[in-house]
Amino acid sequence: MSQLKRSLNLFDTIMIVSGSMIGSGIFIVSADMTRTLGSPFWVLMCWIISGVITLLAALSYGELAGMMPKAGGQFIYIQRAFGQLTAFVYGWTVFMVIQTGVIAAVAVAFARFMGVFIPFFDENNKLFMLGNFSVSATQLLAVVSIFFLSYLNSLGVNNGKIIQRVFTSAKLLALFGLILIGVFVGYKTGYWKSNIQLPFSSSGLSSNTINPDFNYTTLLGALGVALIGSLFSSDAWNNVTFIAGEVKEPQKNIPLGLLIGVLIVTILYVLANVAYFMLLPALGSPEGKTVLDRGIAFAQNDRVGTAALSAVFGQTSAYVMALLIIISTFGCNNGLILSGSRLFQSMANEGLFFKSASFLNKNSVPSKALWYQATWASVLCVSGSYGSLLDYCTFASLVFYIVTISALFYLRKKEPDADRPYKAFGYPFLPAIYILVTALICIDLLIFKTLNTGLGLLIMLLGIPVFYIFKAKKNAE
Repeated sequence: MSQLKRSLNLFDTIMIVSGSMIGSGIFIVSADMTRTLGSPFWVLMCWIISGVITLLAALSYGELAGMMPKAGGQFIYIQRAFGQLTAFVYGWTVFMVIQTGVIAAVAVAFARFMGVFIPFFDENNKLFMLGNFSVSATQLLAVVSIFFLSYLNSLGVNNGKIIQRVFTSAKLLALFGLILIGVFVGYKTGYWKSNIQLPFSSSGLSSNTINPDFNYTTLLGALGVALIGSLFSSDAWNNVTFIAGEVKEPQKNIPLGLLIGVLIVTILYVLANVAYFMLLPALGSPEGKTVLDRGIAFAQNDRVGTAALSAVFGQTSAYVMALLIIISTFGCNNGLILSGSRLFQSMANEGLFFKSASFLNKNSVPSKALWYQATWASVLCVSGSYGSLLDYCTFASLVFYIVTISALFYLRKKEPDADRPYKAFGYPFLPAIYILVTALICIDLLIFKTLNTGLGLLIMLLGIPVFYIFKAKKNAE
């Protein structure tokens, strides 16, 4: 069995962090956030809060990554601090929901926007139906894209590295271009001034309405619901820790890659939303005939990016934005597929996943782990809605971010003399603030998104009996 090859440098880690974070969310979720909050100011605050939270987590992960520069990342950190059971429940949830759920959601978004150029790939084009179950052309393309990227990555880490560099660079430049267009064209419209003055109001805007009468409890509840979109769009930054076994000088490059990658994406996300609110009115009517009549809140199919560009380029904008999202989602899923398989390989090495997932192929890649991941993500593509996957993934991710950063505190006490090439900035205050804020968001989601977050919690708990099944199997060998 060959060994993982350390061929990824600092630039590659930045590309994996930022490329895995930027998918389709930034071009879509601001519509639902605006309906939920009614106020561009609070929408921007959600993006800023998400960015700050993510940055605090990334700074804390840097210390753990420096201590344990091994393939598997977060799984290894949790195992060292809290043992195999907690680590397995994390890995199980990543496989069942977090990683594969995000891959599925991003693949479906890729396929939806491919339908702009090839009408065959339309969600209403049902290729197979059996009772209430159906498979559309969009879902089929999503599945094909997952297996195609998995195949490319099975040919060697250099393939994944090249795809990540090209597609992430392209989408960063394109997103920067969108921001420049929004700022230089949008300042003439006057929408920014009127938008930013709109007060919080969830009344009549969304199915997520908390309470039409303003009070701080109502605002906090609505913020918690709206944060799902921005947090989902900011997730997957931790994927770079999974591939630590293939990073050169991981003690230095992973913490730096986390910091720089998250910072770049956070700034771009906030500025992209500023551009949206400069180009379009925030509120409008779902019956509106034009993009200006519909506003950001009721942009057609929630495609805020397309609506914003249409104010500049007219009908051509649909194709420009569709191409941008195709590039963005393809590059995003490449990073997710590349890194996720390394986590499952690490679990298999511990006897906590299918044994075949531990083996490397002739290209020094855990190809079986890639195919397991691709298969389950494909099942999710044809069985779950985008909204449900978003809720499952976000809640489960936040819970394990709390667990992992708690490991930082535990290991500081348990192993005070361990080698720490990088120490978490602002410890213990900033990591503690992260845990507190994230815990409050999780509680908020359980209250206001009870069904989906409750199911996410149930999936996590199911990992406990499955852990003992794997342990029994390992002990019997």
